[in-house]
Amino acid sequence: MSFENPQPSSVDPGFVHELAELIITALELEIARDTVGADTVLYGDGLGLDSIDVLEIALLISKRYGVQLRADDDRNEAIFATLGSLAAYVAANRSG
Repeated sequence: MSFENPQPSSVDPGFVHELAELIITALELEIARDTVGADTVLYGDGLGLDSIDVLEIALLISKRYGVQLRADDDRNEAIFATLGSLAAYVAANRSG
């Protein structure tokens, strides 16, 4: 099964905001929340996350939303490409 990056406009903005708040708070990022949106890149020039940050996010998502993100998943590059792609994946796979 493949996972395609959604268009930022196709993701629920409220859920993108919720996920952004979770990430910024948990990782204690010094980023203005109003500058983060669905098209924000998670690695590099975007939020500047590294692999350890992504592992922490995966654990938080598992606890809060019941979505398992596995390190050996071939879709991880697409899932973690942007905040919008992560939000779309979590929204589509969360329990409840």
